[in-house]
Amino acid sequence: MNQTKKYILVLIGSVSVAAGFIGIFLPLLPTTPFLLLAATCYIRASSRLYHWLIEHRLLGKYIKGYLDGEGIPLKAKAFSITLLWLTMLYSGIFIVKILVVRIIMLITATGVTWHILSQKTRI
Repeated sequence: MNQTKKYILVLIGSVSVAAGFIGIFLPLLPTTPFLLLAATCYIRASSRLYHWLIEHRLLGKYIKGYLDGEGIPLKAKAFSITLLWLTMLYSGIFIVKILVVRIIMLITATGVTWHILSQKTRI
């Protein structure tokens, strides 16, 4: 792989790590998908950054179980789905006035819920 591709992957991975970190504190920004994207970019561009992310004491726990196929803790599933629907419903009722956007939000929330529920549950 040429250097330019590696730099681009590291950049995308780093932006994804930043977005994932912010997502820990902002409920509308998903943490795990951004960290999975970062891991995907890092494993192709820099094994050092990949191992740093996976072994990170705060960020690593968000993706280790997912990557290892162990599943998602039941509490995390319940919290994620509850928070997802509360924020989507609040946004759809009080903030978003465009019907097409509301429909897209509903479809997105349904898809994310299905994905979370389809993952193995770790107790």
